[in-house]
Amino acid sequence: MPQGPPLAAQGPLPRNRRPATSEVRAARRLAKRAFRERDRAFLAEGPQAVAEAFRSGARIDGLFVTAPARSRHHDLVAAMADAGIPVQAVSGEMMAELAQTVTPQGLLAVCGFVDIPLAGLAAPPLVAVLASVRDPGNAGTVLRTADAAGAGAVIFADASVDPYNGKCVRASAGSLFHLPVVAGTSLGEAVAVLRAAGLRIIAAHGRAGRPLDDLQVQARLAEPTAWLFGNEAWGLPPEQLRLADEGVAVPIYGAAESLNLAAAAAVCLYASARAQRVQNVTNAAAAKAQNGTIRDP
Repeated sequence: MPQGPPLAAQGPLPRNRRPATSEVRAARRLAKRAFRERDRAFLAEGPQAVAEAFRSGARIDGLFVTAPARSRHHDLVAAMADAGIPVQAVSGEMMAELAQTVTPQGLLAVCGFVDIPLAGLAAPPLVAVLASVRDPGNAGTVLRTADAAGAGAVIFADASVDPYNGKCVRASAGSLFHLPVVAGTSLGEAVAVLRAAGLRIIAAHGRAGRPLDDLQVQARLAEPTAWLFGNEAWGLPPEQLRLADEGVAVPIYGAAESLNLAAAAAVCLYASARAQRVQNVTNAAAAKAQNGTIRDP
């Protein structure tokens, strides 16, 4: 992604202007999905999300900031102002209303949508696919986990939560701006595109026949893989399971009934990421040996 200006931009912070009523009203409307989709814009709250949006080069239409936050994050606010982003001072009460959180952090940016069409997705070796995942906190945490595991994309399919929901954006901790996100596609279409690109489709399912630590499953984890994760309450129904090449269960060694969606996704994604990294290192070492760059003493 294109990079924004460095956060430590020098120079005095321009005098912030008071927000016009129309601008506050427009930002407040973005709490509703219909207005987000109409304007193709959403709210990113907190210094982490705002900084990652700025670094990524995402479209930022404006920044609301309280006086204490401006003091704490002077370099970030100054750099955004120097880049031509309108910076507007608001009271703590107005920030609480805009951010819709119990303890807002004093920075809130109006950002443009960052998702890409399914047809524009490359062929990454690891993808997370959310099928009718409704909880925004879970969805944002899976997005953050996929980013940490080095996944190449996250797909929000079928009736999954809007990735621009405020809770989802906060739970992603800036990862929304780090990797390609596809939204609003059907699971069938997503699976067809991923399979055509050479990815193996694995459904994470608690009642699957094979556990993740099965040797045959482990042997295939280094392959390009798309993991399907289902709804928090009912998982993946039969019609969705049939879309996968196989179903795999996260083994439970203790007395817990199950893992929640975000925890299970972390286990699955990191299992694939580790297997792929080990294979890459092994292949690189074999290539060096074949080329004669590794010699016996």
